[in-house]
Amino acid sequence: MAEDRAEPLAAVRDGVLLVDKPAGPTSHDVVARVRRGLPRGTKVGHAGTLDPFATGLLLVLLGRATRVQRFLMGLDKSYETVARLGWTSTTGDPEGELVHTGRIPPDPPELPTGVVEQVPPAYSAIKVGGRRAYALARAGEAVEIPSRTVRVDRFEQLWRDGDRAAFAIACSSGTYVRSLVMDLGDAYCLELRRTAIGPFRVDEAGDEPLPLAAALSRVLPTATVGAPEVRLLATGRRAPVRPHEHGTLPRKRGLDAAGDGGEVLVLDEAGEPVCIAEVEAGTARPRVGFRA
Repeated sequence: MAEDRAEPLAAVRDGVLLVDKPAGPTSHDVVARVRRGLPRGTKVGHAGTLDPFATGLLLVLLGRATRVQRFLMGLDKSYETVARLGWTSTTGDPEGELVHTGRIPPDPPELPTGVVEQVPPAYSAIKVGGRRAYALARAGEAVEIPSRTVRVDRFEQLWRDGDRAAFAIACSSGTYVRSLVMDLGDAYCLELRRTAIGPFRVDEAGDEPLPLAAALSRVLPTATVGAPEVRLLATGRRAPVRPHEHGTLPRKRGLDAAGDGGEVLVLDEAGEPVCIAEVEAGTARPRVGFRA
């Protein structure tokens, strides 16, 4: 595995910056701030939006790391949230229209885990008929969002004090914590903090990004190849590889005992990324290249 080290922002054009987003700015605001500190023309993106009121981990992608957004977007997430009980919010957070009902969910409440069917909030970024749901809701239009199947691995009440309760949640990508809290009864998310995305934790956040190989080798199996294979793969051709380390992506992207049937981060002998390739019968077919 490539050495998991960080380098100064100015020195890394291709990497993943772990940001501890404060409450207030949007994810786009954070990306814009990072972009201003990089050489002109550097591509910058992110792997998973946080609402403005939310805090915590945001993965900002630099340079060629923007090509691998989908590999990071699909990682599981962990959150801590403080709910306000006996109140409802049209948005499920403090920014909505708030109504005091006085109806307090039981203590402890029923906290669903496993495979869960949930309806995302009307005030969400999901597209309905080609428009963002929140734009329709703010325009006063009726919004019908189909339910989705998500997975909740942990949903635990940490403490309760009057009309406040704190919860720890670990869930699949695509889960709306606001919906989980709203479904408790009369409650909304007063505070929301993302503490982890897959193997990346908010306490690692700082101004020094992880180089591309170090970041991706956390979540993908890796394989090291010599110069002949690098030349083939760098030009989009197939080459023999044998993956030797396993990452933490969902099992469907993992490899069997023979090193087949999944996507692999291919490194050269210096530990630099060549491509992400799909491996079948010991042969790698490039899917995302890093040499062009």
